Amino acid sequence: MPQAILETRLGLSMNDTLFIVQTSLSGDLNDAEVGMWAQSIIDSKLSACVQVNRGRSIYRWGEEITSESEWLIQLKTTKSKIKKLIHKIKSEHPYDVPEILYWAVESTDEYSNWVKGE
Repeated sequence: MPQAILETRLGLSMNDTLFIVQTSLSGDLNDAEVGMWAQSIIDSKLSACVQVNRGRSIYRWGEEITSESEWLIQLKTTKSKIKKLIHKIKSEHPYDVPEILYWAVESTDEYSNWVKGE
C-alpha cells in the first residue's frame, strides 16, 4: 500500500510516526561510559529515551565466529529526527560497522505525544 494512502487511513503524517532505533555498544564499556554515551544522545534532543540493557551477540566477523557481551541500546525518536540520530550514532560509534536498525512503531497517544514533545 502506498505510504500516502496508509498515512491518510491512519490519520498520520510520517513526521509524526515514532521509530525505534537499535544499536549496540561494546560490553567492555562500563556503566558510566555507556551512561555518558546515552546522555549525549538525550542532550542532542534526537531521542526522547535511550533504553540500555546488557546482552550477548554471537556473529561471524571475517572467518571467525565471535561471542561477546554487548550493551543493547534502543532509542525512541520520530521520523523527522531519525536521519540526524543515525548520523550521530555513526559518527560517535566505536565499531567499524555498527548495528543500526530502525522501524516504525505504534504506541499509546500519551507516549507518542511525550516522545514528540522531547
